[in-house]
Amino acid sequence: MIRLGVNIDHVATLRNARGDAYPDPVEAAKLALKWGGDGITAHLREDRRHIRDADMPRLKALAAPLNFEMAATQEMVRIACLLKPHACCLVPEKRTEVTTEGGLDVVGHREVLAPRIARLKDAGIRVSLFIDPDQRQIEASAELGAAVVELHTGAYAHNQPGELERLQHAAGIVTDCGLELHAGHGLTYDNVTPVAKLPGLAELNIGHFLISQAVFDGLGPAVRKMKYLINCP
Repeated sequence: MIRLGVNIDHVATLRNARGDAYPDPVEAAKLALKWGGDGITAHLREDRRHIRDADMPRLKALAAPLNFEMAATQEMVRIACLLKPHACCLVPEKRTEVTTEGGLDVVGHREVLAPRIARLKDAGIRVSLFIDPDQRQIEASAELGAAVVELHTGAYAHNQPGELERLQHAAGIVTDCGLELHAGHGLTYDNVTPVAKLPGLAELNIGHFLISQAVFDGLGPAVRKMKYLINCP
């Protein structure tokens, strides 16, 4: 069974739009888990545009794995080491972006990443790196001691030619490097099935589409349908 991690960032986006206490992303996380989600993903950004510091301990207290998406900054490493989530997924981050625009450049930032990955591992946190499906980035991730790579599926989701084949090739390299394979970004009911069939895939992390679909169907049914689609024969 491929695990489904549900990203609840944009429940917090909606909450923050009015400055009220609702909708509560923690309640959304509970609902997602009740309807078949296997874990919760939350991205604590530098600008706190959606998830806030106070949300993270409440999410950690849930009886499910918490995947803490974060930039590889000293501030975020410090917060993660105090919180001790199940996993940290290191992602690139720019204040000007609407959403994460590409994978982390592990090769180009090896010297900065190495001590921060080591510190997270010393705290007992499983480290994942969010990268493009590129052999050099995968191999560098393994060399730095990551346990997981999450392949960025954004180019595939935007129908760029050859991207599914690129993901398929990268999946084999991930397995050869002894890393656990995750994937995510821009996945919907319509495009998720080919990604779910990547060889060795253990987990998909999906957020924006599920929260958007919840407007029409409710979050629980949206999660249940996605879980079915990623595991159907």
